[in-house]
Parts: sequence; C-alpha cells; structure tokens
Amino acid sequence: MRFVAPARGTIDPVIFTRPPLSQWNGFGALLAGAQWPDIASINAFVHNAANAPLPRFVAQTPELLRDGLHYEQRIADRGQIATRVSNWHDLLNALIWLRFPSLKSALNARQVTEIAQVGSKQRSRAQCALTHFDEGGAIVLLRDPDLLEVWDAHDWHGLFWRERAAWSDGRIRVLVFGHALLEHALKPAQLLVSKTIAVSVPQNANVEDAAIASIAAAIRCGELLNDPQELRPLPLSGIPGWHVDNAMESFYREAPCFRPLRAGRRYPGPIVVGC
Repeated sequence: MRFVAPARGTIDPVIFTRPPLSQWNGFGALLAGAQWPDIASINAFVHNAANAPLPRFVAQTPELLRDGLHYEQRIADRGQIATRVSNWHDLLNALIWLRFPSLKSALNARQVTEIAQVGSKQRSRAQCALTHFDEGGAIVLLRDPDLLEVWDAHDWHGLFWRERAAWSDGRIRVLVFGHALLEHALKPAQLLVSKTIAVSVPQNANVEDAAIASIAAAIRCGELLNDPQELRPLPLSGIPGWHVDNAMESFYREAPCFRPLRAGRRYPGPIVVGC
C-alpha cells in the first residue's frame, strides 16, 4: 500500500523533537511551521549549506517538465532540483540536499552515468542500489567492532536490548539519510527499517565529516552502491527511544520489522575511516 503522509496541520509538533526527525531541528522553520515553506524559503538555506555547492530548488510545474529532461539529468545539466510545493516527500528531500550536499551530488552523478549507459527507460542494479539508499538510507558509525558481528547475524535482541547502552554511549550512532524514511517517521507508529552503509570509525574521535566524505567519494567513483545487496537492513525502530514500544523486551520478538537472516546472506565489510 502506498504511504500517505499526514496533512501538515494534523502533525503533533512533539514528533519533531523525537528521533529521527529531531536530527533535523536545524531546519525547524521549514519542518514545523504552521504554513508550508515556499521554494524561495527553501533556497534561502542554500547559502548556509556546507562542503559542496548546491543546485537550486525549482517548482515542479508543467512548464518545467516540458523540457523533457530526466529528473536527475536536469540537476546535472541545469542545476535545478524539481520540487513539488506543499509536499512532504520533496521538502524532506530538500533537507537532505541541504545537510548532505556531497552525498546527494555523488548519487546524482552516478545516476546520470547509469542513465547514459542504459537509457532513461531501464534501471541497472546500481541505480536500484542508489535509489534504495537515497530514499531509505542511513549511515551507521561503529566504534565497537563487536557490534557489527551481532548486527550481521540479525541478532536484533542482542543489538538493541543486550547492547542497549551502546546506543547512548557512542559505540554506535545512526545518521538517517533517506527522505522517504523521514516521511514515514511523520507517523510515529510506523516501523522504520533503513538500507544502511556501515562505517568503522576510531574510538573517541569526531569523524562524521570524514565518514560522509569517504562514502561520497566511493559512490562517485563507482566503488560503492553497485548492487542493492551491499546495503544492510537496520530496523531503526529498535533503537532506544525511536519507537514508543521498544522499552519492552517483547517488542524485539514480536515486531515484524525484526526479520531473521536469510540463509546464505552475507554483507560486505564496513568502510573504514581514520583507523
């Protein structure tokens, strides 16, 4: 069933103070204001975006679409991100561009490369991987390598319950990247599962920028996201405080988002940064 986001005026503002949407409180005026922001208001944030130049957001109108360009090609050729007004999905996509411009630019560059190879009517395995990460992706910074073994085994009780403290003491941290994930989070009862890239980082070091730069470079040069099977599932609803029911141990046995490892399924090693 296609997800339908709640109407803007019906959302309890408390939702924006809870993860994962609380990770975006720097954009509170765009997210939680009483009125939908217009395109000019979104573009006003472009000047404050760090690390990479940004395309401009433009209203997706029939006149714009008459250029016949693919959505990704328009970004690459004209620096224009077609954006539907009064639309949660596109607003949240804009926030990802504002916060992670180098990652979004790398995804766009790869999409355009793939379109040139297979055409605009076909989709390669790489395009599927790129889209999965773009829509439902997250980045996990791992400071405790033992947690990766638990995660890879789909030992969800171990990852989220036995190692509950790891989610607050810095041994593991999640950055939500997918704008569809954020859209689903507007309904707090949703069970969120991300398509995740794992990054191994050293203890007691702030390496978020380095991790993002490494991922962006690997995507851009074709070393990463060539197949959807590269992405690890992570049930975000299991993270302490990310779902109202996960204070109960039974949640990790009963919630349908906690699926066992398929026979033969193997994941690639994490990206290593600063070790």
